[in-house]
Amino acid sequence: MTPQIVDRSTWREQRLVLLAEEKAMTRRLDDLAKKRRELPWVKLDDEYVFADSDGPVALTELFGDASQLVIYHFMLGPEWEAGCPSCSFWTDNFNGISAHLGARDISLAFVSRAPVEAIEKYRNRMGWDIRWVSSLANRFNFDFGVSEPTEYNYAPMASPPEEHAGISVFVRGEAGEVFHTYSTYARGLDIVNGAYQLMDLAPKGRNEDDLDFTMAWLHRHDEYPAI
Repeated sequence: MTPQIVDRSTWREQRLVLLAEEKAMTRRLDDLAKKRRELPWVKLDDEYVFADSDGPVALTELFGDASQLVIYHFMLGPEWEAGCPSCSFWTDNFNGISAHLGARDISLAFVSRAPVEAIEKYRNRMGWDIRWVSSLANRFNFDFGVSEPTEYNYAPMASPPEEHAGISVFVRGEAGEVFHTYSTYARGLDIVNGAYQLMDLAPKGRNEDDLDFTMAWLHRHDEYPAI
């Protein structure tokens, strides 16, 4: 990277041009968020009972006192030794935000197909306090397109992997019924990764273009070499 070196006045002129583009994009993102909220809802017929360290827990119980529920589909399969490094990267960005979401009537929970014991072991290793339950005994991950999906991100998959990541959003009605309002996958998850957004502000950006694959640099946060 060979930067152009200019005086402060020239830099400001170019920054103002970019600012106009950024403001236009912000307004566009606001419009997209509004359309996202205006999507129709689908009433769930399955009650979905999960497992956590305290025993069975229904999907409705994951709402807590909130009327809205955001679920992160974390890639941790039934026989995996550890959670997906990419999902772990995303989770590092989520840990600690539950109180803020709760103030806006939203609960956050994680769902994986791993047994409860494997989930608890990995969560303790990572130092996270997010609510995380097992869907090993139900079809939740299959129904929402993240376990052995024949379709992912709304497109067919020829060779489905065992697990994929995603986010699904639900609303609880006044009579206790649950509605699915939104799901996103793949690059749709980028917007909720604060670390990536900060990288995008820096001169080198994500610095992934010359790697064998995206995120080839990534490690779980306890696996980076000591600096």
